Amino acid sequence: MTDPRHPLVEPFATGVLETADGHRLHWERVGTPTGKPAVVLHGGPGSGAAPWWRRYFDPARYCVTLFDQRGCGRSRPLASDPDADLSTITTQHLVADIEALRELHGVDRWLVLGGSWGSTLGLAYAVTHPERVSEMVFWGAVTTTREEVDWLTWTMGEVYPEAFDRLRSIVPTLERGDNLPAAVHALLMDPSPAVHEPAAAAWCAWEDRLAALTTAPTPSARTADPALALGFARLVTHFFGHHGFLPPDGISGRLDAISGIPAVFVRGRLDVAAPLGVIHRLVAQLPLATLHVVEGEDHSGAAGMDGLVVRATDTFAG
Repeated sequence: MTDPRHPLVEPFATGVLETADGHRLHWERVGTPTGKPAVVLHGGPGSGAAPWWRRYFDPARYCVTLFDQRGCGRSRPLASDPDADLSTITTQHLVADIEALRELHGVDRWLVLGGSWGSTLGLAYAVTHPERVSEMVFWGAVTTTREEVDWLTWTMGEVYPEAFDRLRSIVPTLERGDNLPAAVHALLMDPSPAVHEPAAAAWCAWEDRLAALTTAPTPSARTADPALALGFARLVTHFFGHHGFLPPDGISGRLDAISGIPAVFVRGRLDVAAPLGVIHRLVAQLPLATLHVVEGEDHSGAAGMDGLVVRATDTFAG
């Protein structure tokens, strides 16, 4: 199958957003300066805004802002720093960063596109600032509730018991149902490499296992780099251990705010990183939302999901 995405283009502008609490967020803009505004929210948390995200948009019709969220990518400081303090890295801080970028770039309303964790962040942003969102497009959509976090640890541990045993071995005293990401996070924040490096390797290996259901796990690039692995694992377990820094109904209880926003959700049927039922029930409450379930595709994504995301942005471009 041919790649359905648009050609890769280079940014026409880059810069750094400095926050009042000491973060420096790297941003870039691609496409046409006068095009339809959009913002990209990458996954992870902590994966960074890799160039391939740009390809979901027609550069002749969009003006897209991409940025590396706090603690990762080209933003500074990094979560992997020896003296890292994650207290100013929460969902609420990231929502404020999105608003600061919107104001910086003179945007009134924009399309919000996010994947995986980025869909949780996008939904949190939309229910907080619905007047600033023109449309929403989310793939690998999740809401990072306790139900979903328990699913990707304890429930999926029943599907991959061998791999899960290796993760559990670093926190052997934990009982089923305990907050596993929080327990791993405590090890990751230990200043000793002898403690945090094995914990980072174990968490990243588990993430790699969950990314693909029908094939053997493929180690990601971050797995081979201890600093990347540490920063990624610290951010993921930080957010997952706090259930996205949202109350149980932080998104599901505020859907009235976004009921008038057109939206497209895309999930692979074999995406085992989160229960599909959560998104199915959420979309059922949004009159202008459509959920596409792609048979045979998992959380790693493939041409089927990519094609639906591109079709959505092309349609919303008018």
